[in-house]
Amino acid sequence: MQHKTIIEPFRIKSVEPIQLSTEKERIENLQEAHYNPFLLLSDEVIIDLLTDSGTSAMSSSQWAGIMEGDEAYAGSHSWLHLERVIKDLTGFEFILPTHQGRAAERIIYGHLGGDGKTFISNTHFDTTRANIEFSGAEALDIPVAEANDMGSFHPFKGNMDVLKLEEIIAKKGAANIGAVILTVTNNSSGGQPVSMENAEQVAEICKRNGVLFLLDCCRIAENSYFINHREAGYENQSYRQIAQQMFNLADGAVMSAKKDALVNMGGFLVLKDKKLADACKSLLIITEGFTTYGGLSGRDMEAMAIGLEEVFDPHYLEYRIKSTEYLGSRLREMGVPIIWPTGGHAVYVDAKALYPHIPPQEYPGQSLVCELYRLGGIRSVEIGSVMFGKYDEKGQLIPAPMELVRLAIPRRVYTQSHIEYVIETFAQIMKERETVKGYKITEEPEFLRHFTAHFEPA
Repeated sequence: MQHKTIIEPFRIKSVEPIQLSTEKERIENLQEAHYNPFLLLSDEVIIDLLTDSGTSAMSSSQWAGIMEGDEAYAGSHSWLHLERVIKDLTGFEFILPTHQGRAAERIIYGHLGGDGKTFISNTHFDTTRANIEFSGAEALDIPVAEANDMGSFHPFKGNMDVLKLEEIIAKKGAANIGAVILTVTNNSSGGQPVSMENAEQVAEICKRNGVLFLLDCCRIAENSYFINHREAGYENQSYRQIAQQMFNLADGAVMSAKKDALVNMGGFLVLKDKKLADACKSLLIITEGFTTYGGLSGRDMEAMAIGLEEVFDPHYLEYRIKSTEYLGSRLREMGVPIIWPTGGHAVYVDAKALYPHIPPQEYPGQSLVCELYRLGGIRSVEIGSVMFGKYDEKGQLIPAPMELVRLAIPRRVYTQSHIEYVIETFAQIMKERETVKGYKITEEPEFLRHFTAHFEPA
């Protein structure tokens, strides 16, 4: 019998209580947090969709591995386990463990960057862009044109525009390109997947021009699922084999293990070139730790090694992708404007279309994240002009191309009833959408302002 219901392929062994709150309490919490969900306390949140990074529920095997963690400063068996798993998956010889993805970004992009350098991506994520720009380099995004058509179906909206890639390399000069970075899946562009064909085209262009080609691979298992189900010629390959083939195209990769390694902390940088790896290894020792732990405890490395194998389980990946698709489909049926099709880890709501009366200068995405919390205690994140907007010479906002709100679903954490609660909250969002007002920023840092900025109603 073929069942229609996609069940969670696990049993719940331990539970964590959720503190339920009233709307009055949530309004007060928002005011105290300066209308920034990042500044809310976790106990004040009912459903936390702020991020899927580091918020996974670990398996019984991972918890058992934690008890076997070897905390030796150098050469622990936990490091050897992690090294063996990463080498088998990625095929890279040089492996640098870090405490999380942005540490690996800081090391590699700090070394490769600097004034006059340009980095090119399908879409840089916030920490990637910040580390690049902090070095003095520029970060350019060149997603395919289909990425801007939110409502239409395209199987690989996360792809890079290879024609623009050729043009930029020719214009800037290959020697001035710090690296080409292919983010899989493309988080800031709706969590959309990248095809193997596109990765092969990018790799060929980089090889021909002598430009370094890196993967941002934190969701590569989810990306492999989409390739298997959407790209001809890969339907009989395993998800792990597809990931290995994509790694084989690149010169290196950065991973935040807090996503598809199913852990709460961890990351790594892998490279082919010994000279580049040695330079990064020196920075690793100075800023993270010795080369066989890189800011991680032995128990973290054990959990990461186990998670990197568990994530390619076909039953897990089907549940993961289908449950995200379920939320997106239900919202779309209600008339909520979302990026379609849904990505692997999140549903992205088009706040500009939801609140057409709120101009970008009043941050419609921030309005939606505040409304979701007020009405349902749901924490989400704005991915629009708060996160990616810039100012011109006169201090006027240059809006981001899209005003999105991301509902990132933690792995193995929430059940069907939690998702139904989110859907019910959106029904109320739709009823009240015409009366919602915008916000203005009252305080902000120079980099990554969305984490700590203060807002007030416009």
